[in-house]
Amino acid sequence: MNSDRMTRIPLPIPLDLILTAALGLIFLATLVLSGCTASGGGASGCESCHAGLEKASASHSGCVSCHGGDPTAATKEAAHRTMFGPGNPSAPEHWERSCGTCHRYQVGRVSSNLMYTASGMIRNIGLTWEGPSTPYGSRKAKLFDAEGHPLDLKPVAELDHISGDLYRKFCSRCHVAYPASGVYGASHASGCAACHFPYNDAGIYQGNDPSLRGKTHSASHTMERLPGTEVCTRCHNRSGRIALSFQGLYDGNNSFVPTSHGDPGPILMSGVRNAVHIAPDVHAAAGMECIDCHTSRDVMGDGYAYRNMNLQTEIACEDCHGGTRPPRYREILRENEEPLRESKGYRIPMRQGMKMMLTAKGRSYSNAFYADGTVYVLGKRSGKLFRSKVITGTAEHTVSGHARMECYACHSRTAVQCYGCHTKYDKSESGMDFIKGRRTPGSFSETEDYRMLYPFPLALNQRGRISPVTPGCQTFVTVVDPDGEVAKSEYVARFKGKHQLRFAPFYSHNTGKKAVACAECHGNPAFLGFGQHVVSGRNIEATLICERSDEKPLDGFLTMRNGMVRAYSAITREHSRPLDTAEVRRTLAVNSCLICHEKAADPIYRKKLDYRALDDPLHRRLLARP
Repeated sequence: MNSDRMTRIPLPIPLDLILTAALGLIFLATLVLSGCTASGGGASGCESCHAGLEKASASHSGCVSCHGGDPTAATKEAAHRTMFGPGNPSAPEHWERSCGTCHRYQVGRVSSNLMYTASGMIRNIGLTWEGPSTPYGSRKAKLFDAEGHPLDLKPVAELDHISGDLYRKFCSRCHVAYPASGVYGASHASGCAACHFPYNDAGIYQGNDPSLRGKTHSASHTMERLPGTEVCTRCHNRSGRIALSFQGLYDGNNSFVPTSHGDPGPILMSGVRNAVHIAPDVHAAAGMECIDCHTSRDVMGDGYAYRNMNLQTEIACEDCHGGTRPPRYREILRENEEPLRESKGYRIPMRQGMKMMLTAKGRSYSNAFYADGTVYVLGKRSGKLFRSKVITGTAEHTVSGHARMECYACHSRTAVQCYGCHTKYDKSESGMDFIKGRRTPGSFSETEDYRMLYPFPLALNQRGRISPVTPGCQTFVTVVDPDGEVAKSEYVARFKGKHQLRFAPFYSHNTGKKAVACAECHGNPAFLGFGQHVVSGRNIEATLICERSDEKPLDGFLTMRNGMVRAYSAITREHSRPLDTAEVRRTLAVNSCLICHEKAADPIYRKKLDYRALDDPLHRRLLARP
């Protein structure tokens, strides 16, 4: 997106829409005056103790309809006895009596969403740690997959395996099925409130109700209809660290290293970390937020259960920027279409007749549209309009042989890569199980060898396209038995029948306008998966060696001997794999052309390259010149 081309497009509101809204307000006022339960009639008893408590929203102005309880009771104990909680009424265990009574459609979607079930993460941890193949989720659930087949998820609390213990003690706090408290910069509620009632960094209430002030709670009692980027950062600051990279933050030093006046920083984070600044994603720099690209179906789910995030995510760069074909759009024809419903809370609502852009799954965006020959993206919270440059047919994007490239294979600035994850599972100690809510035998600790951002390796992803990959998970496991004896030391689990490390397809969310230079990608074998290396004749030797093998590279997955490529690590996810010998040779052979034809716009790149062209008379004469 081009921040310097930011503009506003007038969206006139038809007279009939104004009249309809006025009638709606009159109808709403009638309901309120007659004691509409949606506004929580009889809330004055609650307010006698919770003076100054912020109204959640105009449509959630009461107490009882959301929280339950008895507003006529004379004592706190009696008033709270029938509350949904007490505490967070939007927690999953209360959905049927609270949020679900009015928002059944949304609750149904979230119930199948990976951000709630975490079934994809639990499955991948199981694959990495030689766990069972039975499908597990954050809670017991009966769902349907995208093909309509029933899917029964067993609760991860019952997963009696090291992978289940790891999820419950390490990973579960970043997902909305359960709350996280007492974690600086990463605390959040469970259920709907995880996104719609944001916490501050300290995770304590700072509103106007004296009885709640200083307690674990959202920062205020005001509902956030459209969550900002800071809400996403509460969870997406670990593992791939996509929320950090998007904003231009990097926690690579991974400790409280003094940087200014003896203080740690510049930005403090959870887990004894501090972040420094790097170049932000081009969309963030222009003023866009996470929800401006991601649809509600990405974030809240679409009602189907998917086995990994790639399948649930419905957006792609090509939706707004085009690719081998221009972006697609569909006109809003009916008054009940989803873009109209969803955009009611935006600064600028959509209206009938607008041409909405389509996602990669063929569904309409609610804030991206086509008008006057231009693709626009509306900032849902900001109201800003961003022009989206369409690249279909441009010289740089019609290079022969690049048809399989993901946009972010060339346009990623960085990709976080954590190499050598050494995990110790000590059964002689206990650790907090955040799902079971108590300490249980077995504690985990982790160290890493090193981390880097650039260059990043490329491989084929789930879509059969070339994308960045990152270690996932590159784990060396040490297990200590209850008697203190080491049962396994630096063990590499089996995957696809052999002991091997893993890399996973990855989009870093740190894109830039300027692509990786042709000579970098084609001339540096690190981009192809060789890691740090030395080129010698027809051999490419790794220089950062895995401590469990004198041949396997730690920061790569390929080696070359006598011109033949061998893969030592797997690329996880379905249909994904490293580049093979022929693909590597073709990629490196382009260097012969780049010496003279250094620009991607050069006409020779519009056709399939002839790698024997240097043998023709023209090139022999050129090469013979002094």
